[in-house]
Amino acid sequence: MKKLLTVVLFFICTLNLYSQEYINDSNFEEKINQKHAFSDDTFSIVIVEFYVEFNKQNAFKEWEQLKGIKYFRADIQHVPEMKKKFRVRMAPTLIIFNQGNKEEVFKAGLDLLCPVTLEELQESITELKTADKF
Repeated sequence: MKKLLTVVLFFICTLNLYSQEYINDSNFEEKINQKHAFSDDTFSIVIVEFYVEFNKQNAFKEWEQLKGIKYFRADIQHVPEMKKKFRVRMAPTLIIFNQGNKEEVFKAGLDLLCPVTLEELQESITELKTADKF
């Protein structure tokens, strides 16, 4: 039984590791500009969540419910150049990129809570996809 529990815990931890991709200063531009197979467009919408380890409980948790986007997480301690470039002062901060361009920013306040709901984020994504069709 103990062995089975260990295997199950390992599987769950492995699943969590692969459900999110991390990004750093050296691959940031490449990741937000890459083409994605599941997108109809040349570039798909990419969301980068800047977070900090001590506040990970307030990170956005509903990524699996968003469709047609690629998302990455960036620990602000490991992306000093991008933190400065995008003026990230609080974590979590979510930035939506479309065709490699910053489109919308959701920044945590002094309470350090996630600054956006699933509905708000999905609405922003839908607006960007609709605007691209014109």
